[in-house]
Amino acid sequence: MMQNLYKDLEKLLKDKSEFVVNGKLNKSKISDAAYQYNEALLKILLSHNSLKKQFFMEVGGATVFKQREFLNFLKNKDFLPNSYTEFKNQIGLQDEKGEYYRENKDVVLVFPYKDCVLEGGQDKEEQKRNEIFYNETLAPDEITRLFDTKALTNFKLYDSKGEHTLNAKSDIDFSKQNLILKGNNLLALHSLKGIKSIAGQVKLIYIDPPYNTGSDSFNYNDKFNHSTWLVFMKNRLLAAKTLMKYESVIAVQCSFHQYAYLKVLMDEHIRPK
Repeated sequence: MMQNLYKDLEKLLKDKSEFVVNGKLNKSKISDAAYQYNEALLKILLSHNSLKKQFFMEVGGATVFKQREFLNFLKNKDFLPNSYTEFKNQIGLQDEKGEYYRENKDVVLVFPYKDCVLEGGQDKEEQKRNEIFYNETLAPDEITRLFDTKALTNFKLYDSKGEHTLNAKSDIDFSKQNLILKGNNLLALHSLKGIKSIAGQVKLIYIDPPYNTGSDSFNYNDKFNHSTWLVFMKNRLLAAKTLMKYESVIAVQCSFHQYAYLKVLMDEHIRPK
């Protein structure tokens, strides 16, 4: 039964470029897609009766993907051997079952307000305000307001002839322009998600966030210094991830004050699983 499922899955995926590397089906790419509940992969699995029966279950009229069972299925040596070694092509800590801690989620970075969204004041008028943490479950309306696509205004074009004011009649292809957005970066990132030519197409992201040294302009709650900064970063990194291509790079300028925390945070949320 399992042998047939392996062969069926290989036939279904072998012609899908997103799961192929150097002309061969890649187990890691399939695993990454499963971790991310990739729509293309799930549609393929659902299209095959045996795979659907094996890796999905019906709950209250909804079809639920049995992610862990599928990932264990992929790990079997009978499906796409991992070169000359039984280990996956990555370095990390494993538990006694041979599972990576980062993959099985037994070890994660926990901090106060991790389940919240922090808008984050970013201009001189907001430096002294008390920041508000919106809980993801208790404040869905407020978070939706923050994350909704915003109307961008006051467009200007700069070229060799100088500055030009744009309006609705201006014939400009923004997908071919270098854009500068001025404003709160959380709101700007979520607005960019609504632009089809940008979302999922960005190759490089470079950010220079506050270092959290107490000497920069970002206002922190001194009682929750580290956690406030981590919430601030988590919200923005997750938004930035939706803009990135799979083969993209993100670079973060950071000092030693928060480097260790930031490294674990990015391993958990940004690094491909």
